[in-house]
Amino acid sequence: MTDGIRRRWRALSPWTRVLLLGYAAGFLEGTGWHAVDLARRGLHAYSSFALPIQVFFVALVVLDPLVAALVLGARPAGAPLAGAVIAVDALANWYANWSWLTADWARLLRPVGLLPITLFALFVLVSARPLARALSAPRPVRVG
Repeated sequence: MTDGIRRRWRALSPWTRVLLLGYAAGFLEGTGWHAVDLARRGLHAYSSFALPIQVFFVALVVLDPLVAALVLGARPAGAPLAGAVIAVDALANWYANWSWLTADWARLLRPVGLLPITLFALFVLVSARPLARALSAPRPVRVG
């Protein structure tokens, strides 16, 4: 199995590899945050949010590592799934935090919270389509 992954990675351009590693790092970091929240406060960690947002944030403990596994495996489905997951994640975070953001917009500039989520979402949404094309492109067959 790892030979197939190695073969796929060797066939990719350096910029594609960098994008895949950036995606994996971001989604695994998100997994960590949500796993810590759930370990500390249980299934009701997000009880101050609307029920659909609670369910989605808990589901990210499965969705984020799934995206990371797909992109590390250089699978074409990884890029569109990454775009969908981070788009919903960013929108849910903005919706859930809108009231405190309108009360004090400077909180957006903090290095933890909406700023990194928003920047990562922009990174993924801008690069997902070119990445999907790169992962779906036919690979030359190497002999030897």
